[in-house]
Amino acid sequence: MPEITPISRVRLIRKLRKAGFDGPFGGGKHSYMKKGDQRLIIPNPHRGDIGIVLIKKIMRQAGLSQEEWLKLD
Repeated sequence: MPEITPISRVRLIRKLRKAGFDGPFGGGKHSYMKKGDQRLIIPNPHRGDIGIVLIKKIMRQAGLSQEEWLKLD
């Protein structure tokens, strides 16, 4: 089974849109994406890729399994 790897913020947003989230919307210190009543905070743009630990935390908050995440490519 393929592993989760670090990804760029643009690719993270693309994957979350495929999962049904809208946005990103500006708000306070961080942007967020919405799906129904669910609000998911996403990291600010920075130079490097988003690490595996943070991606897994975002997946958990979004209610996505590893299999579902990997299918979103």
